[in-house]
Amino acid sequence: MAGDHRLLLENARQAVLVCARGERCLARGAPRGLALLEGASLVVGTDGLIKAIGPADVIQEQFSEATFEERIDCSGKCILPGLVDAHTHPVWAGERVHEFAMKLAGATYMEIHQAGGGINFTVERTRQASEEELLGSFQQRLQAMLRAGTTLVECKSGYGLDLDTELKMLRVIERARRQMPIGISATYCGAHSVPKGKTATEAADDIINNHLPKLKELGRNGQIHVDNIDVFCEKGVFDLESTRRILQGGKDIGLQINFHGDELHPMKAAELGAELGARAISHLEEVSDEGIAAMATAGCSAVLLPTTAYMLRLKQPRARKMLDEGVIVALGSDFNPNAYCFSMPMVMHLACVNMRMSMPEALAAATINAAYALGKSHTHGSLEVGKQGDLIIINASRWEHLIYQFGGHNELIEYVITKGKVIYKK
Repeated sequence: MAGDHRLLLENARQAVLVCARGERCLARGAPRGLALLEGASLVVGTDGLIKAIGPADVIQEQFSEATFEERIDCSGKCILPGLVDAHTHPVWAGERVHEFAMKLAGATYMEIHQAGGGINFTVERTRQASEEELLGSFQQRLQAMLRAGTTLVECKSGYGLDLDTELKMLRVIERARRQMPIGISATYCGAHSVPKGKTATEAADDIINNHLPKLKELGRNGQIHVDNIDVFCEKGVFDLESTRRILQGGKDIGLQINFHGDELHPMKAAELGAELGARAISHLEEVSDEGIAAMATAGCSAVLLPTTAYMLRLKQPRARKMLDEGVIVALGSDFNPNAYCFSMPMVMHLACVNMRMSMPEALAAATINAAYALGKSHTHGSLEVGKQGDLIIINASRWEHLIYQFGGHNELIEYVITKGKVIYKK
């Protein structure tokens, strides 16, 4: 094929496609054998989409007349899809390192929350911060995520709780989405906590009557694009009925349901999510057997967060049972002031060790299944013709090194590429 193309990656030792048959997700045993090519080359076109992937000699012959803006020799190296982080809280001011010390001394998450710390502390600092200040720190965090191999990330609001601050956070996310090369799925999380002086019912009324109509209006006139709606469904936060009302309100204005459920107490959140047609539910440390079965039937993905269970010393979510029952399991870093980690390679490692996932299951969960959780697995999450050219190149002869070398991603990741353009080079 003659013509101009953006990028040629030549002769990789391994290319992990993840999917090769257009699967939108991998569940029920499918992730055990990921699609993989040895001695492969890959072409990304000027439109940023993958044009070809296959044996190096075949690609060389096919594209002998073509010109490329960039060629990278991948001999001895591995190509993987860009990683997808399905759950983060990356826009905030202030810091909570002092709370980490309290937790290490034995304080629980809810004890800190009820003493005015936790989300409430970050809300005060975020309300005080200017939009520019929030954008600056957010962009630095996104850069760190990119360097760790993340090319698509879900970003939540939720440290405002009042309409003005929530909109300020969503504007920051929107500005970064337009300016930065990383892909962003934006989530309105105004129901992250019940604001001081309100009951859960009053907070839900405010969101349904005031926040959601404003979001609908800003979306219609193209000022802010929001993809998902989130609620922290938890004992002492939003009960099941308030959660149902808010999520249904979001669904009614076209948002995908993607919420926090069954984290600290069994709330029947998974059953609710399955019933409402949720795209994803996060946490699920305390999910019931019925909830797992309902999610599997409904095609509702489980976004598991190994860093949170690890740092808060919670019961690990039952990843093995979910996988065995056919739930679509995805992973997220849960990056936030309470769980400060934006490395998906470390998240995958923790998922394997603490949640007993295999390495192929963990990689599927951090690529195609995380993209599915965001409603983007038709364009992201695997190396297939027609998909966006988001990928990473690691300096290792086998892809598993990305998970095996705990904390070693800084040394391993040589290139991070989005839409066929090199965004980071070691």
